[in-house]
Amino acid sequence: MEILMDRPLLSLRSTLVFLLALLAGTVAGGLTAIAGETTPRSLLVGLAVTGLAVPFFNRLIDTEATAIQPTSPADITGSADRKSNG
Repeated sequence: MEILMDRPLLSLRSTLVFLLALLAGTVAGGLTAIAGETTPRSLLVGLAVTGLAVPFFNRLIDTEATAIQPTSPADITGSADRKSNG
């Protein structure tokens, strides 16, 4: 019996969010350990930062539906249908 995976387990966006959160938690835990705190406290800080970083990076790396769409060159230079204010 052969099992084929047609799609990845996580999307690229989800993977990036989790990796950035893990990196933030690791850095926070490491800096806490370097500051002289105990290992359990450093682990708790790292886990807390990881948990808080997931929603932060999730909103930071927003979906395409709500992303700012690039403007056309006419919008930047001013379109011809605009009326002057004078």
